[in-house]
Amino acid sequence: MNNKNALLIIDMQQEDGFVLENFDTVVSNTAALLDCARRQRVPVIYTRHINQADGSDMPRGEPRAADGGPSGYRAGTRQVEIIEQLAPQADEQVLDKGRYSAFHRTDLDARLKALSVDTLIISGVLTDVCVLSSVFDAFALGYHIRLVSDACTTTTSAGHHSALLIMANWIYALEVLTSAQCLRALEKLDYLSLIPERPDQFAHQPHEFESTIACLQSHLARTQE
Repeated sequence: MNNKNALLIIDMQQEDGFVLENFDTVVSNTAALLDCARRQRVPVIYTRHINQADGSDMPRGEPRAADGGPSGYRAGTRQVEIIEQLAPQADEQVLDKGRYSAFHRTDLDARLKALSVDTLIISGVLTDVCVLSSVFDAFALGYHIRLVSDACTTTTSAGHHSALLIMANWIYALEVLTSAQCLRALEKLDYLSLIPERPDQFAHQPHEFESTIACLQSHLARTQE
């Protein structure tokens, strides 16, 4: 990895509206990435998903509480803060967003350009929502993306792997790697990653879903060798 990397940690907040698969492991893996990035002086940017307390900026159909405000990620509550295990340091940037993508109606692209960043190391939640939409927008803007598979999660293993497969199929030159391999890369050691060889490499029919997940996992397992 070169010095044009940034670690983007998406929505690792106190909000507890969902039960997430393997969340403790994801937090631990993210903490290791964060510690290494800080040692290597790689810029760190956090995002927080925040809905205005009065609900005035919510998209159509988003769940509302009895008072008409948001039922989750409500501005001014503890739930929108980054979890304590991953708390930002004073010199690290925290970017607030009101939509799934970290780039939508934010200045993230300008912040990255100001840092001369061309490669994003992405982790966070939810794999099939905010991570997915942020990765697609980063790709559209021309960033090289390294997605850390075991530092992301969502509500189910199926949802997590569905999103990984979609991204591996259509984000050209995407690197998918484990946290262990990403740590090696951050430390400027030889590392292994999955770079899909062609569009729709992991195409599958519904009855093939489990075997396709196994195929993806076997590719990632090789990066551990």
